[in-house]
Amino acid sequence: MTKEQAQKEIAELSAELQKHNHLYYVQDAPIISDFDFDQKLKQLQSLENQFPELKLTTSPTQRVGGEITKNFETVVHKYPMLSLANTYSKEELEEFIARINKTSDEAHEFVCELKYDGAAIGISYKNGKLEKAVTRGDGSKGDDITANVRTIKSVPLVLHGNYPEEFEIRGEIFMLLEGFAKLNEARLEEGLEPFANPRNTASGTLKMQDSAVVAGRPLDCYLYYVLMDKPMAATHYDSMMQAREWGFKVPPPEQNFIRKAQNIDEIFEFINYWETERHKLPFEIDGIVIKLNNFALQQRLGMTAKSPRWAISYKYKSEEVSTRLNSVTYQVGRTGAITPVANLEPVQLAGTIVKRASLHNADQIEKLGLREGDYVMVEKGGEIIPKVTAVDFTKRDENLPPFEYIKLCPECDTELVRQEGEANHFCPNEAGCPPQVTGRIQH
Repeated sequence: MTKEQAQKEIAELSAELQKHNHLYYVQDAPIISDFDFDQKLKQLQSLENQFPELKLTTSPTQRVGGEITKNFETVVHKYPMLSLANTYSKEELEEFIARINKTSDEAHEFVCELKYDGAAIGISYKNGKLEKAVTRGDGSKGDDITANVRTIKSVPLVLHGNYPEEFEIRGEIFMLLEGFAKLNEARLEEGLEPFANPRNTASGTLKMQDSAVVAGRPLDCYLYYVLMDKPMAATHYDSMMQAREWGFKVPPPEQNFIRKAQNIDEIFEFINYWETERHKLPFEIDGIVIKLNNFALQQRLGMTAKSPRWAISYKYKSEEVSTRLNSVTYQVGRTGAITPVANLEPVQLAGTIVKRASLHNADQIEKLGLREGDYVMVEKGGEIIPKVTAVDFTKRDENLPPFEYIKLCPECDTELVRQEGEANHFCPNEAGCPPQVTGRIQH
């Protein structure tokens, strides 16, 4: 193959793979099989290995990662990346709407969106190509994590349509719940402490040095605000629909992820709908964001030192229930680490039936003052891992004996050890403890 032929084929394969990637990860409407996609990707990688000088900066092969970042460069935000003011109260939200309505006699339109529970990101594009991705940081400057963000398949590397020459788009990177659960299953099998919640795990993943590891994590992204010196649209909602045409994964109106609202009643209709429906989503949300729709009015209202005056987030309270702790059992991991597990009277919580919850370690049990037979408060930490948060001492049977942590391994009866500074107890019988032996073989 000549260099000219290779260049033509690389360009064609890159464009085709970008199209299929968009159909699969953004529109959820694939037209080829995973096998066919992988074959085309391998073909492109092979050509790029033969002709490395022809590899495009926006090549789909960048999605697999491999770049190592020792230190993340600090970048000053062109536009401040502020946090939103929060409220849990209907009255405070009504006050926010009333303050905006006082700014002029005209009717004000709002936009309601889901508040994704992840890590905020600002992504800059120049001439239709991803240029830089920066974390929120302190709001005025953040870390350049471009190499890691390039591996997230729902973030476009190349745009199409009538996009502006230069702009920034803000959004939230989060971890999908199914993938997070599998990640924790693997950690438990290895005797490691499970990750606490998808939000912190997503944030930690984005700061990993090896982008190949990031590529293997189940990260996704919704983009929800376009920033440029002179907006192409008059309203926030219209700018989102434009961004969708350029190839971005923005909140889809057809799934009710974004909706225009004319008054407080319509806003609360959206809030109340998602308070129950959120448990059916494949990712976490922790509330609803309400934004003034008109860009000119946003500009007029401006910002405080910490947050915009034209937007607010209404946050849902964590769901918590009371149930009986029937017993505590112990899991032995591959490394010999012991994890105590609370076996609960089954109870409905955040859309699922909860029967078990992690108690983490002996220190946590002692801190809670727990006894088998107690009634305990349980919440879903990060809406996925059930955790015991407190004991309801008003319901305690005084005849319950104090809790005693096991001294022997529940699998092989070896005396447990606990190293100084370690939170977990360990079984030292590496050669004869069945779950350690089988765990190492499986690993």
